[in-house]
Amino acid sequence: MDDERLVCDLLRSVLGRHGHEVITALNGREGLELFKKHRPRFTLLDLRMPEMNGIEVLKQLRTIDPQAAVMILTAWGSDALEKQARQLGVKDFLSKGLSLEVLVEAIQRTLPQPANAASPAEAPAPAKAPQAAPAAAGDGNFILVVDDEEPIRDLLKRFLSLRGYNVRLATDGQQALTLVEQEVPRLIVLDVYMPGMNGVEVLRQLRRKQFNVGVILLTASQDDKLLQEALDLGSVDIMGKPVDLERLALAIQVGCILTEQEIRGSGKS
Repeated sequence: MDDERLVCDLLRSVLGRHGHEVITALNGREGLELFKKHRPRFTLLDLRMPEMNGIEVLKQLRTIDPQAAVMILTAWGSDALEKQARQLGVKDFLSKGLSLEVLVEAIQRTLPQPANAASPAEAPAPAKAPQAAPAAAGDGNFILVVDDEEPIRDLLKRFLSLRGYNVRLATDGQQALTLVEQEVPRLIVLDVYMPGMNGVEVLRQLRRKQFNVGVILLTASQDDKLLQEALDLGSVDIMGKPVDLERLALAIQVGCILTEQEIRGSGKS
């Protein structure tokens, strides 16, 4: 249960690769209904959600199943909240600031082993954070940032470089298309409004040329028609400006993993 759809998508993708069936809820009330219906063997719970916070959800889970295995994953933890959650019997209390590798290892230790999981000798290694993972065969191991504003390009390059990503820059849509044709990046961070060719037109041309790389669009616009087209064209996320850098980092993490999974799936078909 997490109100961040990106977090839900990321964990469903990663845990699914380890043989686990995952259902997600974006708020506590929906989560409780799904819990009653499916009685999962394990529940991962955010603390800060709309309608009902995680501690209240946890209390209600305990009335349904006092022995349910629950882990807290939150960006809003405190010693008092952790103490309260542990008194309610959670298996662990983890921060969203952890690397994906550490997070998955912690979840794997706590999760009951699924019936269809591989034996220990055959089990896949825990998924690593995207910045540490090698690029899929034939794809560049870099993030392409496309924005006509130099301060924004520089800010994003500095921020992502500190996160361990290789970053290349483009100042407009045409330059971005040229760079992609030379080497496909792991992911593109793309401004919507640029002179000459806007970001949605860049995305149209990428899809027309069958480049299925993940794209995160940055925009200050509320043009619903344009943004809906971007979603229909398969953008990973659309984020407002000024950019929330931590949310962008999460979106990139999710986008890299989903793109790499798609590449692997295409290779098997």
